[in-house]
Amino acid sequence: MEFLGYFFALIIGLIMGIIGGGGSILGVPIFVYLFEMNALTATTLSLFVVGVASAVGATGNAKQGNVDFKTALLFGIPSVFSVIFVRKIILPHLPDPLFSIGTFPIEKNLFILVLFASLMLISSIKMIVGNQKIETTNQSPQYPMLVTQGIAVGMITGMIGAGGGFLIVPALVMLLNLEMKKAIGTSMMIISMNSLLGFLSSQKTEINWQFLLIFTSIAVIGMLIGIQLAKKINSKKLKPIFGWFVLMMGIYIIIKEIFFH
Repeated sequence: MEFLGYFFALIIGLIMGIIGGGGSILGVPIFVYLFEMNALTATTLSLFVVGVASAVGATGNAKQGNVDFKTALLFGIPSVFSVIFVRKIILPHLPDPLFSIGTFPIEKNLFILVLFASLMLISSIKMIVGNQKIETTNQSPQYPMLVTQGIAVGMITGMIGAGGGFLIVPALVMLLNLEMKKAIGTSMMIISMNSLLGFLSSQKTEINWQFLLIFTSIAVIGMLIGIQLAKKINSKKLKPIFGWFVLMMGIYIIIKEIFFH
């Protein structure tokens, strides 16, 4: 199972490199089901992996002029504060169990995983349907809306340890009229800020640094390979296929956690 987990680390990087995001959504399920960690630890480690991989991707995009640093800060600063608030204040103080439905207790672990799976379903549908409907609005930039979106994305990233690129990219295109390549590059910069600061502000658990650095290194290698493959592969064709895989994973998690917990 551990070998399979490391293989999926490579897949995370490949997907992020080829389609500019999305792979990070696999991090938490891999840590929970293949490495048998609890959900809170899984989200913490996922933040580190996603943060480092996104930083590598953002650096590459910045060299190509595909990162809008002003936008990254405008979106990223409220988003980062939101992530830190969730990791420092909300998660450590959630009761366990959170509440009960009849005699069925809803534990913190179950809540985080079902919330995560729900996000997987939304993300997968966006990947399957595609970005054809995301268009610039040709109106003046809507900075107040951008700050609101930043706070919302930060809450999601902090709670479930995923980057939220599928929310950030459309926001940058529609609210600020950024072209798609620049939106993806800027999104990676925002995700790296959110994830790494979210990791640093997480409630400290016992971290096996040797394992985490090996896993992250494999993901980064996968990303570098993916960036090269993206020049030869049509990412628009791959995205829906990966979307169906994420959809099935999300459904599996919900069924397993609710009915076979």
